[in-house]
Amino acid sequence: MRTIYRLTLEDALVLLRAAEEEATRIGVAQTICIADDGAHPVALHRMTGARLTGVDIAIAKAFTAAGHQRATHLFNEPPNGPALPGNEAFGIQHMHTGKFALFVGGFPIVFRDQVIGAVGVSGGNGEQDKAVGAAALAAFDREIAPTTPA
Repeated sequence: MRTIYRLTLEDALVLLRAAEEEATRIGVAQTICIADDGAHPVALHRMTGARLTGVDIAIAKAFTAAGHQRATHLFNEPPNGPALPGNEAFGIQHMHTGKFALFVGGFPIVFRDQVIGAVGVSGGNGEQDKAVGAAALAAFDREIAPTTPA
């Protein structure tokens, strides 16, 4: 048996606020999805001006990061990204068609060695999506993790 930690809507809103603040600071309209440990969206926010397509993309990035317990960009980092041609996970995105994202912007939320959810970010280039995701994760570390009892 083990203790399972779960994100609440209140937790997700803290992450969304931090992500939106960073997106605003860098001048990019983003869509941000916070998913739970089952890869289901807890909260979704499309900033004014963010592309409509970003909704499904942010959800897919969060799904992938939570469900596969790794940042989405790690699937394609040369030379050994597991989803690159010739590597062990090549074609993995076809297992969950339309839900599995192999590009930058999905980040697992890890607490006490458990993946308890994920952040999916869509709307900027790779560096911008990483910055917005990092802001959400930093807010978790700063505002939520320290207040969670063991």
